[in-house]
Order: sequence, then C-alpha cells, then structure tokens
Amino acid sequence: MSFYDYYQPEAYLPTPDRYIEKDFSINEEIDKMRASTTRSLLQRDDVIVVASVSCIYGLGRPEDYKSLSLHISRGMNLTKNEILSGLIDILYERNDTAFTRGKIRSKGDIIDIWPVYEDSAVRIELFGDEIDKIAEINPITGQTLTELDRVYIFPAKHYVRPKEDLLRVLPEIRKELNERIEELLNENKQIEAHRLRQRTNYDLELIEEIGHAPGMENYSRYFDNRTEGEPPGTLFDFFPKNYLLIIDESHMTIPQIAGMREGDYSRKKNLIDYGFRLPSAFDHRPLTFDEFEKRMGQTIFVSATPGPYDLDKTNKEDIIEQIIRPTGLVDPEIIVKIKTINPIDDLIAEIKKTVTRGERTLITTLTKRMAENLADYFDEIGIRARYLHSEIKTLERTDILASLRQGDFDVLVGINLLREGLDLPEVSLVAILDADKQGFLRNERSLIQTIGRAARNVNGRVIFYADTISDSMNDAIRETKRRRRKQIQYNEKMDIEPKTIIKKIHTPLSEMKTNFTKIQTEKISAEDLPKYLDALREEMYLAAKNFEFEKAAEIRDLIYTLENPKVMKSPKIVPRKESSG
Repeated sequence: MSFYDYYQPEAYLPTPDRYIEKDFSINEEIDKMRASTTRSLLQRDDVIVVASVSCIYGLGRPEDYKSLSLHISRGMNLTKNEILSGLIDILYERNDTAFTRGKIRSKGDIIDIWPVYEDSAVRIELFGDEIDKIAEINPITGQTLTELDRVYIFPAKHYVRPKEDLLRVLPEIRKELNERIEELLNENKQIEAHRLRQRTNYDLELIEEIGHAPGMENYSRYFDNRTEGEPPGTLFDFFPKNYLLIIDESHMTIPQIAGMREGDYSRKKNLIDYGFRLPSAFDHRPLTFDEFEKRMGQTIFVSATPGPYDLDKTNKEDIIEQIIRPTGLVDPEIIVKIKTINPIDDLIAEIKKTVTRGERTLITTLTKRMAENLADYFDEIGIRARYLHSEIKTLERTDILASLRQGDFDVLVGINLLREGLDLPEVSLVAILDADKQGFLRNERSLIQTIGRAARNVNGRVIFYADTISDSMNDAIRETKRRRRKQIQYNEKMDIEPKTIIKKIHTPLSEMKTNFTKIQTEKISAEDLPKYLDALREEMYLAAKNFEFEKAAEIRDLIYTLENPKVMKSPKIVPRKESSG
C-alpha cells in the first residue's frame, strides 16, 4: 500500500495561477514492509502479497532491482572501499553516528549494514581484502544472532539506476526539452518555455552531479529505456507468470483501478501545458485498465455484491455463492423507520439498549462533517463515540477499530469506510442515516455491504432511517430476506444454533513500535508482555542514540508503567552494557 503518511502531489491550478510543490512524509514501517515484499518475491516461491490499488503504480523494474543487489559470500575477495561504494551505489547512506534502516557504518575492518527490509542488520568482517565473517546482528546491541555463509543486499529504494545509465540518457532528455521549448515558442508561450528550460536544466544538473533529483520519477521513461506510452514496472512485474490474483471486494476495487489513470493524466496535463514538466512525465503513471487486465492471469473475484464486470468475466458455472456460515449466523434483521421530527432521539434509545448488552454500534452518515459532529454530540451527552473517515491515517484506523472492539468506546460514526472488509463481532447494531438518498453511498451494493457489518453478531440488527423507501432500499431488503430464508432453513434442517463469532483482539507489534504512546497498557495480555517490552526497549535505546530524548523518555515511562502498573513514579533506567561489537 502507499507508504506515505502525508502526500501532496505536484500540481498546477491555472485559474488562481498557483503551483503546488510535491510534499510528502514516508512511513518507515510501511516502507520496510514494501521492500521486504519485493525481496521475498525475487527470492522464493511461497509468497502471499496483500496489496491495495497502489500495486498498479510505478515501482521500478524487477530486473534492475535484482541485478543491482549486492552479493557477498564468505571467502570472496573484496576491498572495504569496493563494498562501501557498491552499497552507496544502491542508495544506502553512510552514518557512523545514527545507525538506522537504510544506513551503513564502518569501523576498522567491520562494516554494518541495516537493510531497509529487515529488523536485523548484517555485519561483514574483513581480513585484509577477504570476507572473513558474515553475521546477522541485533542493530541496537550488536549481538550476533546467527552466522551466514552469504548474503544478498537489495537496494535501499525500489527506483534505483546505476549512475552511468542515468548519464547515458541525459542527452535524450535534453533533446525532448529543446523540441518542447520550440513548440511552446511557436505557440507564443514565452513564460512557459523559460520556466520549462529553467526547471528541467536544474533537474538534469542535479542528476549529473549527485545521481538524484526531486521529481526524478518524471523522467523514468528514459531511465527505464521505455518507448512513449509504454507502461512502467509495477508490483505485478515482480510475480511469475503463473501467479494467482484474488481481487477482494471486487465491486469496489475494479472501478477504482479503472479510474486511477484519468485522475493522474488530468493533473499531469496542467503541469505539461504550463511548462512545469516535459510531456514524457505522462509516462510515469498508474496502469490503464487494459494494461491491468493483461497482467491479471488466473483471477478470483470475491464480493458479496459482484459488479457487472465481475459477472461478465466469469462463467456461470464458476460462480460460487457462500451464504451458509459455519457459525450458523444469519444476515441481520432490517428495520425501516420513516423519519420522525428528530431520528437522533430514537437512535440514542437504540444505542443505549445495545450498550446494556455490552455490544457496539456503527452509524453511517453522508458527510465527514456530519460524522464528526454526531460523534462530538454523543460524547457531550455521555455516549462514548468516535468517528472514522478517509482523513484518518491508515494505521490509526486499525487502532480505532481495535479500541472499539476492546470497549474503549461504544459507537463508531463514519461514511463509506464502514462497509467493506470490517470484521467486528462485537457490533450488533448498524444504523444508516438518510438511507433513501440515492447515490454511490446508498445504492443497493453499498447498503448490502453496510448491512453485512452486523452479520457477525447473533443479535445483529440494521435500522434504515429514511423519509421514504427507495428502490435501492427495496432491492437490499429483498436480497437480505432471500439470504436469511436460506440460512434459517439450513439451521433448522441441521439443528444449528447460531453463535456470535469469537475473535481474539490483536495489538500488532508494528503499532506498538510506531504508536507506543497510544497503547492501552491494561489491554496487553501477560503472554504478549515480554515481547512488547523488548520491542519498547529497542525503540527507547534507538531514540536515545538518535538524540530524540523526549521520545526516549516517553517510552521509558511506558515501560515502567507496564512493569509496575500500580506505581506511577518516574523510574531510573540503568544504562545497558554495550556489547563487545
């Protein structure tokens, strides 16, 4: 998935004459997982990758990524400078003070490398110009974890090219620049021509001197040796030809993939028309839908509400309907409440009934503002509530959903994020406000998906609040009744008593590392506590080593709270002993 915590793409708005520079913040944990994924695909056959639609964006060519990896074996003849130069060529940075992912450090005949895709580091020990020892080490303590005969170090970034390849294509970029400037001058666009010359020459000078420039991906067609219009390398190119593709929630994913290219093209067109980028920038783009189809191979579409494309591409005999659940649960009962003067009063009464049973409520609204305001209102009147929408960061959404399941609050208000892919057994009530408003969020498929959020609990109910019964509501109610009828008949025939799904609530280790201040310490199980403490200590020492003393102090206090839950006094941390390494 996208590794950005924040991303503002480069853009130009002609009407206010406003240029918006590219700005972003990369999430290091997601970046590590992405690099680990591509490395696994190139090294082994038993790999399952779970991806968002980011998989159709340019990722670089796997042949370049693999060919530039550094192979080091025990007994090889390599000088220290050759190893360091090779690592710097694949975008590792030397830093002997702050040793973090993507960095190398060197002292005497020892070189430490922390690959971007690993939690451990690699230590290479030289004897003269010969590789004497290779070991996997703990990057914090320097302790040897295991000795290795050989190691492959893959590049620190997916988009990497040898400097000689970059220099080779610069004349081609300059040729396009001259041709484009001539076009703009013929159209009497002197300002645009001057702007393009100035910006492009600046980029090329940076590439020539240091091998990299901001926005360098806009010249990727030349660096990849692609022809005009040829698609860039994506995650699909890292897979073998006989792979299996499973498209989950295909009724939503397929239209999303189909629309990606148009949005990117529209933004780039303004940049190119007004002299901010060369026309070759068009070729740094997501796949078109036709290009995606050619890469699909063996495909399984998974959806409770398949769309026209899914059904058209699937033979009738290959459609499998899974209505019967192993737990005996049936689709929830649907209640339609034609709006009174204030449906919120009725909703509050329903929420209170649900809370008394120790269960949770989901509410869907039509706008972000309404979701926020409603959650705030519930808080004011004593109902513990939170909101969830697209502006909440990806990793924070997981934290919010875990908190709902744990009972830290009782009501979650959102928009379309409360439909596909949520497995919340504690939720027994789903309320849909403005259910009759026809449109994307209230069509038949959206309503059926939302109804399904209450299908994990034996007390599941769905309330439609509406002024009238729309066609979409009618269709959704009819389909739900059909499924309920089959499920109830099966349960009676097999003498099955429905049971609510029991599912363990996990606190992922990655969240512990990146969101340690938000962890509800009282929710961590005794069996999980030691590994959480080890992870926190590593994080604390790393923060201190990087001179992030406030962060280190916060983690220190959290460790003490976990170890001594009844004592709130700030502890003294005894400095650890440095290893001989």
